[in-house]
Amino acid sequence: MRSSVIFSLVFVGVFVLAYTFQSENEIRTYLQRSVPFVGTDIPRTDGIDGTGVKVAVIDTGVDFNHPDLFGWGHDGKVIGGYNFIHEDEPPMDTNGHGTQVAGVIAADGKIKGIAPKAKILAYKVSEDGEGVSSDLIIRAIEKAIEDDVDIINISLGVNKTNAPIDRAVNHALQREIFVVTAAGNDGPALKTIGSPGRDFGSVTVGATYNNLTSSMVATLEINEKPYTIIPMVGSPKLEKPITGKLIFANYGKIDDFKYTDVKDAVVIVERGSDVEGELLYFSIKETNAANAGAKALMVYNNEPGIFLGELIHEFIEPEYKPQIPVVSIDRDDGLKIKESITKTTNATLNLFYNPDFVAYFSSRGPVSPFYIKPDLVAPGAYINTTQNNGGYNFTSGTSYAAPHVSGAAALLLQKNPQLHHHELRSLLLTTSKPVSDAYDNEFSINEAGSGRLDIGNAHNAKLIIMPPNFVINISSDKAVAEQQLELKLIDSTLDNLEVNFEGPEFIKFAYFLEANTLRIKMNMTEDNFGDHEGKTIIKHENVRYVIPFLLHYTPGSVSVTQQDQRLFFDINHPDKWSFAKISVINSKDGKTKTATATPFKKDSIKINENAEYWIEAKIRVGENSSNAYNTIGISSISDNYNELDMINIPEKQIIIIAVIVAIIGMVGLKRKRSIVKV
Repeated sequence: MRSSVIFSLVFVGVFVLAYTFQSENEIRTYLQRSVPFVGTDIPRTDGIDGTGVKVAVIDTGVDFNHPDLFGWGHDGKVIGGYNFIHEDEPPMDTNGHGTQVAGVIAADGKIKGIAPKAKILAYKVSEDGEGVSSDLIIRAIEKAIEDDVDIINISLGVNKTNAPIDRAVNHALQREIFVVTAAGNDGPALKTIGSPGRDFGSVTVGATYNNLTSSMVATLEINEKPYTIIPMVGSPKLEKPITGKLIFANYGKIDDFKYTDVKDAVVIVERGSDVEGELLYFSIKETNAANAGAKALMVYNNEPGIFLGELIHEFIEPEYKPQIPVVSIDRDDGLKIKESITKTTNATLNLFYNPDFVAYFSSRGPVSPFYIKPDLVAPGAYINTTQNNGGYNFTSGTSYAAPHVSGAAALLLQKNPQLHHHELRSLLLTTSKPVSDAYDNEFSINEAGSGRLDIGNAHNAKLIIMPPNFVINISSDKAVAEQQLELKLIDSTLDNLEVNFEGPEFIKFAYFLEANTLRIKMNMTEDNFGDHEGKTIIKHENVRYVIPFLLHYTPGSVSVTQQDQRLFFDINHPDKWSFAKISVINSKDGKTKTATATPFKKDSIKINENAEYWIEAKIRVGENSSNAYNTIGISSISDNYNELDMINIPEKQIIIIAVIVAIIGMVGLKRKRSIVKV
């Protein structure tokens, strides 16, 4: 029986803004800003608009009565799909999430999505958006495969591994369907991407801010420790960071400032009021703090979590205008900050515009030591898109970053229908733009993957690079490693290829171009054990390609050799080791087998199919342990191996079972028929 794990839509818990900004009666839609921001205008000038491409949206359905997504059936925008909630009805969206996702991909009306002429197939797996059975997700993926879609967008997930979902995604990939998944909204902590975003073959998308006018970012440091904060709507930006003494002022009432000197200070207050029923708006707290001479105001939540506050709202005084920056902060962080305040505690606050800043909520990697997640990032904050009942809605979450990439894939497939899903993935990842934090430091690959989606760059690309990112292993007994990049040309030549490297100074790089293969050689020049990031930068015909890598430099190593259907291991460590646990992971389905080794005993593991296998060894040295990694590709196992190998029954047990069956046959053992209820 299949498990029925409940998945949540990945917009849950992320702020939804139900208003629009207007200037001189002109409604400005942020989808119209994020779409050109990622370079969509470049393919549009060549007539590329998604025509002929079918995109599956596995979600809450789609409101096909919306004027920008109009029509159900062959002649409509939503040409098919299935309602897994009410199987005798069309997949009409009654929640709004699926309609928002579909609008980013292919809205074609008042606002236009990334690929406005693409067709949508809507697979409704949730009624209210509160949760989704894993069984329904699997059935929807299988139905999308049956319906011969080109792209699957999955903007839902859970922050843990779900093997059945991942297997379904892998099945779609094997059928040459391009699968895009949202990373999730459990950031900014690391290791927060779950299924299906953690799937090796899908393109996992995190979220950045939007365009310049919708990308106010705030940073906070207290005693050199950073905290996650969100600027309130209407808060003025800063020309430069401000630093001031940190002071707690209760709820930010006028009386809270009477006997507290907050001149030139950064003030922190609690959300709400200590008087039941009192409406103490953020605008009132800001006015009180500014009139008392504060430089900035922080408001921590009065319930768990973080929130998006608004200084500008319908109840403000007619002449009200915010004077100082105001930010919100998580309740737990706020309480910790309040309790740690001393006479010498200072806070440094900055509010600035950065459209390529990774959103605080965007889930981060790593998910495995053997591959990189997320794959890339795209606009996912303050996206104005289609909403149920013919409306439009501002919303944020990686749910809306993922469909930017699905739409981009539709454009590239229209231009190059012969592209395989892994080639399409390469074009999108390698042509992405770098994203930087508040201090002009590029975000790590665990935060941003290859970078921010750049459709214009991908459209102009004439080079497919495989793999588009990689993980490499170096150890103290083998301080040199090589990686091959295969270069496939699209109507071009390799003339004037330029190759550069970015990485730690203690890594020496070299490269050799042999026909269409770029061999990269890395040599460690000092014992700096740990994980290190770097990039190979390739320039070809005015397009910049980036291939990020993660390098594991470990003191010990695990080598692996194959003999028939068994893998054998050797452990090496510069220090005296006593024990090692070895895990072998099948990259196709994530199934793991384990073995153990000591300096006096070797072990082996039986494998049953051709695949790439990931090897992780935890080596015990004294009271400590360290990891070592390796990979091996197996392609020599015959398809005709004994079926009993698949269930891994030892030979002695097989003999025993055979004997029992023979005895039953001779004696004619009678038994009652039993019924097992599940």
